[in-house]
Amino acid sequence: MPEPTPVTTAALPALPPLSTQAETLIGLGVHEIAGLSAADIRDLAKAGEAGEDGGLLAVHPDRAPASALAPLLRRDGKPGFVVVDMDDVDLFTPIDTVAVPDAPLYVLGGVDRGDHMANWSPDEALPALTAQDRTPLLLTEGIHWVLQQPAALERDHCFMTIGSRLRKAGGALDARTPALWISNGTGRDGRERRNAPKAGWCWAGNRHTWLGFGSTTGRRLPDA
Repeated sequence: MPEPTPVTTAALPALPPLSTQAETLIGLGVHEIAGLSAADIRDLAKAGEAGEDGGLLAVHPDRAPASALAPLLRRDGKPGFVVVDMDDVDLFTPIDTVAVPDAPLYVLGGVDRGDHMANWSPDEALPALTAQDRTPLLLTEGIHWVLQQPAALERDHCFMTIGSRLRKAGGALDARTPALWISNGTGRDGRERRNAPKAGWCWAGNRHTWLGFGSTTGRRLPDA
């Protein structure tokens, strides 16, 4: 596999405090999508601030699916979108090795864009992340990250979210792996979407020089 290049994610600014993240979610109406009150979000964020610094608030994907979150993304004043050939996006669920807390809201630690794995394939990256005691981001978690920290999505430095995969009827994994990047306004995206944030997919065996692999050190309940 390719040799890893130096990690550049460390150049990103620190995530806002969880209480600030809660207000961002409330302002976007995520609490309503999730069937929660604004007070629920604020209380859970306050409980989470007793834990480690630098965490990311995420709503459970069963409460706030990718199809509802992606349009909330903004870049250059343009809303985010899901590519037209991924109308089954909400059927992409956590892979067997990803344990998501059974709670409406949880906290991720040490999120990283995985720039050092650019030009790796998802099939190559997953075992490498596991060996580093890291777990790949879900697509919804990646969207939450960009909602809170838009700088996490840059031209030539975008990322896959291979913690989410679609299982076929027979149990085998669909070959598509979700990713977040920036539209060039070509093809079925449409010119009007140039520079808009985009939820799309790549083949599990393909490499892309501009896509890293979003990951976290782990997930915890807000009061853990």
